[in-house]
Amino acid sequence: MSPDEPPRESLSKYLAFAHAHPDLFKNPAHGGFSIVLDKREIREAEARTAELLGSSQGSADWPHVGIAFEDPYLILLRDAVRFPSGSLGTYIRTISPHPERLGVAILPVYDRAVLLVRHFRHATRNWHLEIPRGFGAGSGKEENARRELSEEIGAVASRLFDLGISYPNTGISSEHVALFYADVSVYGQGEAEEAIAEIVPTPMSHLERMIRDCEITDGFTLAAYARAKVKGLL
Repeated sequence: MSPDEPPRESLSKYLAFAHAHPDLFKNPAHGGFSIVLDKREIREAEARTAELLGSSQGSADWPHVGIAFEDPYLILLRDAVRFPSGSLGTYIRTISPHPERLGVAILPVYDRAVLLVRHFRHATRNWHLEIPRGFGAGSGKEENARRELSEEIGAVASRLFDLGISYPNTGISSEHVALFYADVSVYGQGEAEEAIAEIVPTPMSHLERMIRDCEITDGFTLAAYARAKVKGLL
């Protein structure tokens, strides 16, 4: 596409999205990758990416800046960026179409044991031992945390302690979750819709052994445990 050609429809949609969500396109004051929104620079970045990929690698659309994919759960962006070296290129990232639906992950403790769930995860096609987590809309993060405890393990929290946020994959995703520690006064059966095989009360010494031996690989669980540990809650 020459500089005098009208922009692609996908690029026009992307630029409108950037204008509507400036917080998602802010650039760092010093260093880092700067997102460029000038059309001429975008085309230069696309040309550089196409050159690096080569004509034989994949779709001709791969270098194109824009909204590469979108559904109710995920938006995949391909941005034009200026690297610290000054060169132009493209970089992909995922964002949530509903940033108000804050995810939560809760480390629930009952009688000095952490309540883990054995949960099937479609992405890995495997079962994982992990803490309860999820997301919801229209409520605060503490309310979301209490709801997830109820839905996944039928639990009631007598105390919630905010452990701060965690970014599970900073290399490609802007999504983050709020971590909580919870003292649980009662627990039982979760909702049938959840793909949970069992609730596993795990004494702290066993939990630490499982972490050491890589029996627990879920990042949310590891992050919540680390935060709770250094804050003196465990």
